Amino acid sequence: MADDKYLRLLAEQYPNALSVQAEMIRTRGLADLPKGTEYYFSDLHGEDVAFVHILRSASGTIRFKIHELFDGVLDEASQTRLANLVYAPDKVLQIVRQDGRYDEAWQRTTIGRLVDLARHVSSKYRRGSVESKMPAVFASILRELLFADMSDEFRRAYNLRIIGHIVEGGMADAFITGLCEMIRRVCVNRVHVIGDIFDRGSGPHKVMEALIDFGGVDVQWGNHDIQWMAAAAGSQVAMCSVLRVGIGYNTFDALEHGYGLNLRALSTFAQRTYGDDPCERFQTKIIEETVHGRVDPELSARMHKAIAIIMLKLEAQLLRRHPEYGMAHRDVLAKTDFRRMVYREGDREYPLLDTNFPTIDPDDPARLTPEEEELLAVIDASFRGSETLHRHMDFLYEHGSAYLCANGNLLFHGCVPLTAEGEFDGITVDGRFLAGRALFDHAQRQMIEAYRGTPGTKAHADAVDFAWYLWCGPLSPMFGKSKMSTFENYFVADRAVRKEHYNPYYTLCEQPEICEKILAEFGLPPETGHIVNGHVPVKIKDGESPVKGGGKLYVIDGGISKAYHSRTGIAGYTLIYTSHHLMLAEHRAYAEIENDLGSYAPKVTITEVMPERVMTERTDWGAELRSKLADLTDLLEAYREGRIKESRLA
Repeated sequence: MADDKYLRLLAEQYPNALSVQAEMIRTRGLADLPKGTEYYFSDLHGEDVAFVHILRSASGTIRFKIHELFDGVLDEASQTRLANLVYAPDKVLQIVRQDGRYDEAWQRTTIGRLVDLARHVSSKYRRGSVESKMPAVFASILRELLFADMSDEFRRAYNLRIIGHIVEGGMADAFITGLCEMIRRVCVNRVHVIGDIFDRGSGPHKVMEALIDFGGVDVQWGNHDIQWMAAAAGSQVAMCSVLRVGIGYNTFDALEHGYGLNLRALSTFAQRTYGDDPCERFQTKIIEETVHGRVDPELSARMHKAIAIIMLKLEAQLLRRHPEYGMAHRDVLAKTDFRRMVYREGDREYPLLDTNFPTIDPDDPARLTPEEEELLAVIDASFRGSETLHRHMDFLYEHGSAYLCANGNLLFHGCVPLTAEGEFDGITVDGRFLAGRALFDHAQRQMIEAYRGTPGTKAHADAVDFAWYLWCGPLSPMFGKSKMSTFENYFVADRAVRKEHYNPYYTLCEQPEICEKILAEFGLPPETGHIVNGHVPVKIKDGESPVKGGGKLYVIDGGISKAYHSRTGIAGYTLIYTSHHLMLAEHRAYAEIENDLGSYAPKVTITEVMPERVMTERTDWGAELRSKLADLTDLLEAYREGRIKESRLA
């Protein structure tokens, strides 16, 4: 009876046997198509210009498709111009006008080439998928131009007449722009972002807008994303951490103009409190200049120090609330003698590099002053009132997760914490030890509680605090280091004290059997599955490889962030999973290619060839299609047996 009740609901969509059979044929046809191309990015760190170009160019794939289609028809210069048009139609159309080339002949020829390219890149996808990526206003025209037998002479002439009407009607600009956008969207079927959208770059808000506009995106949260998510959930220590990192890397454009955060109160407090302090340990790193006005470096350093001290106080308070974190050793204020100005680590003492602490009480260093509490209230209100911030965080929750199992591959940002012996390591929660997949599941539940839970409850308060642990805790799967040496980097000269040690995962993952163990823990096939993560930049200039664990693991943090270029020697990776193979695209710094985008193509290395072409039937979507076919088969049987009456109205 329960099955028939469900089938009656399904019958509302397919009211008779004929409609069921038609849908079964369509569904089987979808399963027989090649899988869509997946693109994996990691550690974008607010580098909006570079990322948007990589996304618009499909990591160089569009340039390859143009060469594939027009080789022998167009010379290299013409192919480059066409690629540039697809990447940035508004900019190129303006240049063509200025050069005096924007006549009807150019418009007809260009639209014809773009239509051919759109047909070429769409050839392996189902019609519905292609139509969903068409600009709505031109969808009916594009259906006529793309889904037709071009071997027919009359049909070719008909298409030319349609293009002529577009040009004569003054719609060429809009049509070209929409067609370019469609080509870009078709070439990238699915985007996986393996964490850390936020951090050092000035445009995380622009990266978020690009992802929201693109669609077909999922995000595996990185620790820097968690930092912002915790701030949006109401964690004041995370709010201070966001501001500290942002000010430290001169990302005032993102903080003030991207998210509308009010820094005036912090500026006033810092100037009043540290006005005579050179704040040498807090000088802002100028990776790139701000667009909306330059902040005075001396004031920036004072703001940096002011928010860092408040953050350290809040961290100490949080750690004392949660002894179960096992992080009492990270209560750095308790380990500091503010009368003698020394920091204690083990049985050694280290002199502080900065000894001006006007807001710290040596007898209770974690206590906030009334002025700091007043400033925190302003900061809190600013974060809670940012519409853009909460819209972006909503997207991260709706399209993000702690990890993702996708088409046989395991995606996460940081690590699966391991012991030195290769066993799953973790934390104890309410008497239960959580490691491996259970640790990730707990992290996800806590993040949802932090953002969606009821404020004022203990469960919500604990979840908000745990979000901070995920940002920098030693057994956080998003972080995976022994500590975050913020205090030591500011105040202690000894590099050994400042050193952060990686979780054993980062060395053990070189062993194929460890990767297979992790895949099995998440219910994925160890023989064919892969792990994809980021977090740790791959220093290719030092001979490191992003492919580890005998080909089971891809670490795709190649340094798209400008801050990492000197360390990695490149400007990021894209992992691309087509129906034929896995391949890595290795990118150069955007500044090196921005004047010649259309001719530039990244270095692409095929790392694994599929034994046979991967069809949709073998993907996660294929499993959904098989389930749907089973339901349709049951409905068809119910119609034939008379258990459910057919409707002749289709």
